[in-house]
Order: sequence, then C-alpha cells, then structure tokens
Amino acid sequence: MSDHLLALEAFSGRQLQALIDRAIELKGESKAGKRQQQLAGKTVCLLFDKPSTRTRVSFESATYGLDGKVIFMSSKDSQLGRGEPLKDTARVLARYVDGIVVRTFGQEIVEELARYSGVPVINALTDLHHPCQILSDMMTVIEHKGALAPLKVVWIGDGNNMANSWIEAASVLGFSLTLACPEGFDPDGEILKRAQERADKPIVLVRDPAEAIADADVVNVDVWASMGQEEEQEARAKLFAPYQLDKRLLAGAKGDAIVLHCLPAHREEEITEEVLEGPQSVVFDQAENKMHIHKAILEHFVG
Repeated sequence: MSDHLLALEAFSGRQLQALIDRAIELKGESKAGKRQQQLAGKTVCLLFDKPSTRTRVSFESATYGLDGKVIFMSSKDSQLGRGEPLKDTARVLARYVDGIVVRTFGQEIVEELARYSGVPVINALTDLHHPCQILSDMMTVIEHKGALAPLKVVWIGDGNNMANSWIEAASVLGFSLTLACPEGFDPDGEILKRAQERADKPIVLVRDPAEAIADADVVNVDVWASMGQEEEQEARAKLFAPYQLDKRLLAGAKGDAIVLHCLPAHREEEITEEVLEGPQSVVFDQAENKMHIHKAILEHFVG
C-alpha cells in the first residue's frame, strides 16, 4: 500500500476494503466505550487552504479519539500563503509531526507535498479528488446494503471531485456506477477513461438523470457549485434544475435505495427537503462515518 493517500486508484480493492472494514470495527469499539490509543505520542498536522466544518472536526475528533494530538493550520497561518516552496514546507513539517492532512485546491499541491515529505500525506480534498469522503460513503453503503459489488450506484449532478473519486472507487472495488451530468460538466476525462479500462463492471456517463437512476441501489448527489465556484451559482442553478433529486426522480430507483449527500446540502436545489429528511436518506450516518473512516486512515498511515 502507498505511504500516502492521495487518490483511490493507487490502491487495490483489497486494500480499500480493509480500510472500510477496519473503520466499521473501530466504530463498534467506540460505541462500546473501548479506549483507543493507536496514535498515542503521535501528532497530526491539518493543513487547510479551504475552510471546513465536517472534514476538520471529523479529523480532529478521530485523532483525539485515537489519543493523538492535532495542530491545525490554515493557509493564512502558514508560509503556504506567503510563497514558501511546497518542498520546503513538506520537509520541515515532516520533522515536527507524524502525518499531514491537506485540504487544498490543486491536486499537484498534495502530490508535491507527498514527494518531499518524510511522513504520510493524506488528501482531505482537492479540486480533483476527495478520497477520504468516498471511503466514508462506501462504508455507509456497506452498513446499509451489504457488499458493494452487486449494487448499482448512481451519481447525479456536477462531475466534480466527488464524482472523480466515485469513478476510481468503482473501478477498484468492482461495482456498477452510472453518472448523469449536464453537458460541459463531466468528470475528468482521463480519470474516467482509465477507470473504464480497468473496471469489471460498467462505469457509464449519461445526460438523463431518469435514465441513470433506473433501478439504482444507491443515489448520490452533491452541491451544484463547489467551493470556489460561488460566482457560477445562479447560472448553474438554471442548468442543473432537471438534475434535482426530488421524490419524483427518486421513484425511479429501487424502493429500498438509499440516498447519500456529503453535506452541506442546499435544500430545494440539488435535493429537496422531502428527500433529504425522508426515510431513504442516510446522510447523517454518512456524516458520522467520516470520523470513523478517518480513524482507520490515521491508524494505518500514521499509527
């Protein structure tokens, strides 16, 4: 297994499944009140260019829950915001901490940090990938639906970093994935091509959300304008309107299909209040599982 977690395609299905299985075990231990000390004596640096609620708190809670310590730094608190070379930042931080969790813009930033860091670098989000989030999403699916392989997973909306990581996950773990994106808002073409060449099950891109959602076991949506795209919000709202997950569209999925959303959700935009708060929604289980999957990731890469 790689020393760093930058993107899911670098791992085998067995390796990703082991992380998910371990997260489920750690969740059970936590619920049972078992003390977890796998990061005792370890320090993790959270280096965030982008603001965050769930990602920051879940990584901090996971670190403290494993008896580790956390140093949080935003870009304005570090030399990243003042032009220090990334290779210098990586080599210095690696002498102070045992792992670096990065939430930033370009994928090239985490890749360069990993290239020069003497400690593990974990991608907590870039504009291209969101691997930790997808691992927690798949953990949630397994808890509710069992094994991933027999399932049809559907992505509806923008072909963003989440979509890219779902594509990689499908190719590695061997489940069917259908994406419905408006023209001009497709996932990364190279990621899609590599995944389709590697995949055992279909990974399909269509335009019609009703076509995509037919007989789905898992339905996943996200905001229409990601962080840094706020000025596009109004234009995207008009273009993406047919992709809203409402009760009518959801009716095309299987009756026991589950709904995922990584949050924050814009109610009555990409998803209606009725669906988000409805019986098929598992979004708050999904949000909790970020902390448990982060424990498994930190235990493996840092502990």
